Amino acid sequence: EVQLVESGGGSVQAGGSLSLSCKVSGANLKDLRMAWLRQVTDNECEMVANIGADGTDYYGEAVRGRFAMSQDSAKNSVFLQMNTLRPEDTAVYYCAALGVYVEYSYPCLGDGVRVWGRGTPVTVSY
Repeated sequence: EVQLVESGGGSVQAGGSLSLSCKVSGANLKDLRMAWLRQVTDNECEMVANIGADGTDYYGEAVRGRFAMSQDSAKNSVFLQMNTLRPEDTAVYYCAALGVYVEYSYPCLGDGVRVWGRGTPVTVSY
């Protein structure tokens, strides 16, 4: 069983930085495309970033140039470095192992994603 455990997050003032970590167990990163998603409405989670085993990555337009996703195969973990944070970045952030289809958004904690983490809150204040 694949499990994802997030850490990091918290509260920061606008312009600051935070980093998130996600430890993967039950599977090897080389077999997964991993993502960070964030909840934007009651039931919708938007794609923040994703990365494949070959290092190819994608960033949502709202975070491009400010956020960076990386992976460490030795730790079997993925990370999200968030810089120049804005109040609109406030959300619950989920680590996810994607399924066959990669979408721009998913129902939060729904079946469209192979495995969800529990989520970690990020709050950015003015």
